[in-house]
Amino acid sequence: MDKKWKIETTAVQGGYEPSNSEPRVLPIYQSTTYKYNTCEEVAKLFDLQAAGHMYSRISNPTVEALEKKMAMLEGGIGAMATSSGQAATMISIMTICNVGDHILASSTLYGGSFSLLKTTFKKFGIEVTFIDPEKSIDELKTYIRPNTKAVFGETIGNPGLNIIDFDKFATLAHENNIPLIVDNTFPTAYLCRPIEHGADIVVHSCTKYTDGHATSVGGMIIDSGKFNWSNGKFPEMTSPDDSYHGVVYVQDFKEAAYITKARVQLLRDIGATMSPFNAFLMNLGLETLPLRMERHSKNALEIAKWLEKNDKIDWVVYPGLESHPSYNLAKKYLPNGCSGVLTFGVKGGREAGEKLINNLNMIALVVHVADTRSCMLHPASTTHRQLSEQEQLDSGVKPDLIRFSVGLENIEDIIDDITNALEQV
Repeated sequence: MDKKWKIETTAVQGGYEPSNSEPRVLPIYQSTTYKYNTCEEVAKLFDLQAAGHMYSRISNPTVEALEKKMAMLEGGIGAMATSSGQAATMISIMTICNVGDHILASSTLYGGSFSLLKTTFKKFGIEVTFIDPEKSIDELKTYIRPNTKAVFGETIGNPGLNIIDFDKFATLAHENNIPLIVDNTFPTAYLCRPIEHGADIVVHSCTKYTDGHATSVGGMIIDSGKFNWSNGKFPEMTSPDDSYHGVVYVQDFKEAAYITKARVQLLRDIGATMSPFNAFLMNLGLETLPLRMERHSKNALEIAKWLEKNDKIDWVVYPGLESHPSYNLAKKYLPNGCSGVLTFGVKGGREAGEKLINNLNMIALVVHVADTRSCMLHPASTTHRQLSEQEQLDSGVKPDLIRFSVGLENIEDIIDDITNALEQV
């Protein structure tokens, strides 16, 4: 497979290369099992001495093709699909953490990720400190502990829409010999490739723009292959794994140590597997990813500028606006667009915002974001409702904040729908 293709070509052609007379389009291998001729062949699979598929909880040909495409798009050496974005985030951290370990995470995270890190990881004995991403690197360094195993953040915070300062966060992580893990769901690889800016591991909720059509739930972990797992802080990478007859991941799998361990240990044991049918749909969605992200970004910027001038709107947040605090970072890291999500508040506060949402016609109220159809949501009462008021504010969620996922519809139709709804406010 030619890895020198431009990203538009990779989105269409990457990951699957049919041989003579095989299907031109990636098939759905809807099978849990795979046939082999001898016991020795299967034994080598279970000992990780041979490549192949042993059981679809661990790998599957359709899912593998999607993984290869995602790795190519992000510039990684390997990828692993999961049943959801939450599973991808969980496994990305648990692959390198044990009881008693510590993580630094940006406070401006998606509500589900915040709850996972704050509440569920505590049950596993993993402590997480949430940090203000706007603080100086000198101040952020004070939060590092001897048992800190990773720094975690989102390229574009959801729904605060701040842009991560990759230079600062990569320096923070690498000066302390720990990896930078970045959730790249909102920009996708088309608008930003975090590995090129110092990230070591990239995760996605493929449920969003990867699928792009609100049909399938799934997640992805991409390994850059660049982090030095032999630096002494990650003994599970350099010590024998008894569950595989003494395999040593760094020694036996070299640059692919991390993603191999994630698959054959965590995915094997937790079972958060992506279905072949979902992988098929997501691969199909990726074929139009560049076209969709261009249109999402274009529509969102036009809507944001229009809202800024509307007398009934109190405030607007979108990284592509010059008024946004992350505008310079957006120009640096997302020069081709800032994705399709913006936030705003209606004059009159939360009640006025709810009245706007209730009077929309084409734009839907759904608990989702980042697909072809425009939708709005009030995060404080939905996606972030499990957080305290202060935690919501720390995450970038104001009480009156409306999250607007701008779709691919004609811009005039989107504006007309909002205008008609605002007339009822």
